[in-house]
Amino acid sequence: MNEILLKYLKLLKPILSNTWVKSIIILLLGVMLGSFLFSTGNAGISANHEDHSQAATWTCSMHPQVKLDESGQCPICFMDLIPLVVDEGATIKHSSHQGETTWTCSMHPQIKLAEPGQCPICFMDLIPVASEHEADASEEISLSAAAVKLAQISTTPVRLAMAHSEIHLSGKIDYDETRVKNIAAWFPGRLEHLYVDYTGIRVNRGDHLLEIYSPELYSTQSELLQAYSRMNRNDQSPGTQKISQATYDAVVEKTKLLGLSMAQINTITSTGKARSVLQINSPITGIVIHKNAIEGKYVKTGEQIYSIADLSKVWLILEAYEKDLPWLTYGQELSFSVAGLPGQEFSAHISYIDPLVNAEKQSITVRAVLDNKQGLLKPGMLAEASISVMLNGKGQVVTPDLSGKWACPMHPEVVENHPGDCSICGMDLVSLQEIGGVQTLATHALLIPASSVLKTGRRALVYVQISKSESSQFALVEIVLGPRVGSEYIVISGLAVDELVVSNGNFKIDSAMQIAGKKSMMSGDGAPAAAPEGHQHG
Repeated sequence: MNEILLKYLKLLKPILSNTWVKSIIILLLGVMLGSFLFSTGNAGISANHEDHSQAATWTCSMHPQVKLDESGQCPICFMDLIPLVVDEGATIKHSSHQGETTWTCSMHPQIKLAEPGQCPICFMDLIPVASEHEADASEEISLSAAAVKLAQISTTPVRLAMAHSEIHLSGKIDYDETRVKNIAAWFPGRLEHLYVDYTGIRVNRGDHLLEIYSPELYSTQSELLQAYSRMNRNDQSPGTQKISQATYDAVVEKTKLLGLSMAQINTITSTGKARSVLQINSPITGIVIHKNAIEGKYVKTGEQIYSIADLSKVWLILEAYEKDLPWLTYGQELSFSVAGLPGQEFSAHISYIDPLVNAEKQSITVRAVLDNKQGLLKPGMLAEASISVMLNGKGQVVTPDLSGKWACPMHPEVVENHPGDCSICGMDLVSLQEIGGVQTLATHALLIPASSVLKTGRRALVYVQISKSESSQFALVEIVLGPRVGSEYIVISGLAVDELVVSNGNFKIDSAMQIAGKKSMMSGDGAPAAAPEGHQHG
């Protein structure tokens, strides 16, 4: 046998050594191998296609609320639909018995099981939803008592109460700009002598500040004396006398423009002597806060020499951010303290709220006028203020203590109990209700827990429990929110007192609504509309 094989091998050796024969043999082997692999893979693909074709429901991985009976594309984002599966290769099995509860995951709504447990993907507790056989056209969802307990759903009644809050602001003590006087040169001249030669010194009204030499001043005084002398001549005709009087009056006005008072002018005319040096006195009582004077210095007309501030009243300047604006209004009482006076508490009322926002800081200036006759408060001191705020049912700040009060539009710190004139500028006082929209009527507000609110862009939604027996029914309600007060929100409209809002577990209810194909927070403008005075459930 071996001899025969050796004989045939010797015969085939020259044939196999041919290059063309080798190529043909290799090609045939490749074709046979490829045919085998293709038939095997095709069988697997067919089996896999058969499994998917048997999927009862198809959904979108981006929009799990989309569920169709056949494959295709998502009607929202046009992605290819995928079959609902619990685990790899396993098709979802829907409950076939009417009234049977399906359990799903709020994070992975494609998970649907017939009994409670944990999500096989994220291990969150499953939540119960009604089976597809129980689904109806209502916009409410019913959960059994056991389901409510397992989902840890709790409710809180809408309460009617006074809304109070407290805000905190930081700022500093500053000069009262209306009580700062600048001493400037009325004419060009040389500073001959300084009575006040440093900043911080206290001066009283009428105290000597400096002496200034001016040839222009001397020339004007000489002209004044000549006009005065002509006016008092007895040999003048009535017409000439009239002209002399008019000339004198004109020179007096010219002299006043150089900063001389009538008392100084009368002194010059009574003595008959012109002075080349004028004495400048303080116009107010206060502290010298700026000095630009050096003896022997020449100054021009209008050049500033001193700045004097009356510190009997000072300003409290506070910085408020945009988020604080709903809590601020004119006339609010505030309390504040400064680090330099530990243990002391001061009070004031808001007299000004800047109408413009600082673009760099995104803040707004709030000001209060402070009495400081004892001089305890010094400009530059840092201050910490707090404001106790009361809101009405519309979320507006109210100040009941300002009811029946009158104030000056130019000086709002001037507040009186009756109409009249401003003690500073003489303007007519107006009712505070006409200044800055002051609200004086305090009303109760509807309050709900902040955890109850679902915000989607401009909308605010809550879930309300509308019935409770063997099962609890929940409905989605759109509301109009006011400001947040601590851990609660003021509700402007959409709810009524004592209604039960879901304060815990509202996201789980919303996921159940999405899975059931009902209106939810993801439904956009199709969500239920708010009612002005509570709402009715049919």
